[in-house]
Amino acid sequence: MVRGGRPFGDAFPHIRVTPPGPRSRALGKRLRRAESRNVTFIGDRFPVFWEEALAANVRDVDGNVYVDLTGAFGVALAGHRHPRIMRAATRQQQRLTHGMGDIHPPAAKVELLERLAGLAPWPEARAVLASAGSEAVEIALKTALLSTGKPGILAFECGYHGLTLGALATTHRDDFRAPFRKRLYDGVAFVPFPVRPEEMSPSLASCERAFEDRARRGDAIGAVLVEPVQGRGGVRIPPRGFFPELCSLARRHGAVVVADEVFTGLGRCGSMFAGPALGLDADLICLGKALGGGFPLSACLGRAEVMDAWPESAGEALHTSTFLGHPVACAASLAFLDLVESERLDRRAARMGEHLVARLRDALAGVGHLSDVRGLGLLAGVEIAADGNAARVGQPGAGARIATQLLAHGVMVLPAGERGQVVELTPPATMSRDLLDRALKQLARAVIDSSE
Repeated sequence: MVRGGRPFGDAFPHIRVTPPGPRSRALGKRLRRAESRNVTFIGDRFPVFWEEALAANVRDVDGNVYVDLTGAFGVALAGHRHPRIMRAATRQQQRLTHGMGDIHPPAAKVELLERLAGLAPWPEARAVLASAGSEAVEIALKTALLSTGKPGILAFECGYHGLTLGALATTHRDDFRAPFRKRLYDGVAFVPFPVRPEEMSPSLASCERAFEDRARRGDAIGAVLVEPVQGRGGVRIPPRGFFPELCSLARRHGAVVVADEVFTGLGRCGSMFAGPALGLDADLICLGKALGGGFPLSACLGRAEVMDAWPESAGEALHTSTFLGHPVACAASLAFLDLVESERLDRRAARMGEHLVARLRDALAGVGHLSDVRGLGLLAGVEIAADGNAARVGQPGAGARIATQLLAHGVMVLPAGERGQVVELTPPATMSRDLLDRALKQLARAVIDSSE
């Protein structure tokens, strides 16, 4: 039990020592000596080092208890360490920890691939498993090239698709791209991603011009890569009607549509896949984050006729990896997918998301420096404006400052948006309503205080 008589997993925040506490600070110094200095930011008020997590709570190494509104980058849709997922992983671990995914595959790999094919929005589907979301994007881009013979890619401003070289070429943020520009494929055309109805027609016109003019180096465009909701870009949701027009345009030009659902898929946004709910009729879907139930796992799922552009294996796979179809991750994923369907986590995410946005809009009504509160299911964002005029450009780093302030009070959130102006919320769909409301109240106070 944590203070207040609530069990760990459903406990209110409890800060024993101002974070980061002495043990977190000591670990920060050790990490700085052992890890590349570019990876983990170490500051006076950030980070805390995790020791334990369960359901919607995290405990750090100094004994502080937090409410996790990040879902650990959106992974913990079913909550941290859900007992059904842990049991399935443990059973698999006791039988087979590792297999030979493309040589002598584990049985769990077959079961998961069949399960994913059954969830797909097409009559017949194929998939390739991987370990990280960016690798799923790489597989999709390779598939599109094999299917169309056209190397060019149409991607969107503010989009984020990962940091491996192929995926990084399609990620829009220049701070990620600039140091590696000479290594990146230069045949990507970036076009504006619409968020307001009046932006839809200009965006589609930009797409049409990109197809006609070809990509930057003259390559014909064979892939359109898009997130149904731009997550790291700031929870940016396109207007209704945009995706059907985009898909129609892509097909007229013989391009494959790739939905990056690494963040949005598998119930997070209120449906199994966010794309179809928004009119995005993709040929390929990239999955990750929640897919492994806490274990590293991703997949590129696609229409059979598109995926069959890959040649039959003659003994060497063109895309594979040592941990392909890792049996423990596959077992955990199967248990997670069981939970999504049996407990209807997608519907719970839809209901909780509506409640979350409504509560925050009500609590923040009249706050002059608030630009917007928006979301789809349990992918929500609170955007902070530069001053009292909500139409102005977002204040740089406002989301990061609020995240740091909330951490001191036992609530974990993340900043998003290209200027860090959005507070991003991706909590577990399994957390209790009163715990969510308690955390939202603290968030609202932090947003209000951020103008002072």
